[in-house]
Amino acid sequence: MRPYHQVPIIECGEPLVQIPLELFAVESPHPYEKLGAPYGEHSPYFLRETLIDSLIEAQNHLQLIHPNWLIQIFDAYRPVAVQQFMVDYSFAQALQERGLTEAQLSLSKRQEIWEAVYQIWAVPSLDEKTPPPHSTGAAVDVTLVDDNGRVVDMGSPIDEMSERSLPDYFANNSELEAQQYHAHRQLLHDVMLKAGFQRNPREWWHFSLGDQMYSWLNNQLIPGNSLTARYGRIL
Repeated sequence: MRPYHQVPIIECGEPLVQIPLELFAVESPHPYEKLGAPYGEHSPYFLRETLIDSLIEAQNHLQLIHPNWLIQIFDAYRPVAVQQFMVDYSFAQALQERGLTEAQLSLSKRQEIWEAVYQIWAVPSLDEKTPPPHSTGAAVDVTLVDDNGRVVDMGSPIDEMSERSLPDYFANNSELEAQQYHAHRQLLHDVMLKAGFQRNPREWWHFSLGDQMYSWLNNQLIPGNSLTARYGRIL
């Protein structure tokens, strides 16, 4: 369990609706669909209705600063089956990067690799009390695209299993390039925060609104607060 799983869910029943992709930048083809992830009846580009309004608001804040920049939607709704697929895929990738096979793994090495995977990926739980954030339709992975249509360099790619994924990884680095990465991450955070989102403390790209993580983060900010989650799992 993660700390945010302690937050109760009181499902509000708000529908999952398609993101109006013409308003945003989109990675195409979708990175997980390209790998064969089993999305079923919904595409990856669905969210709870309120989040879409909030994403539009975030982009409006962005364009007050950079008129022709766009928020790029990397990933949104993710069924638990896709979460399982990506966890398994990431474990296999981690093995490949280390030049290992499953047969070669000691118990401690296997545990070390799974811990690295679960630093980035939520457990694909089917327990209604502990849903992966993306499986609620209330979490979105985003980055920025500049006025030339180029993805803004954040210093590390989305889903990288390393410390560079931490939002403030470059904050205290005095090199100019590192400071630019941090400024870009801060810009993304600022416009999403103004629109009501909260950022995952371990991933610069992951933002949520109304799920357990969002409520838990808000409760950390306000001692004595007991905000519940309004979005639960959608299979």
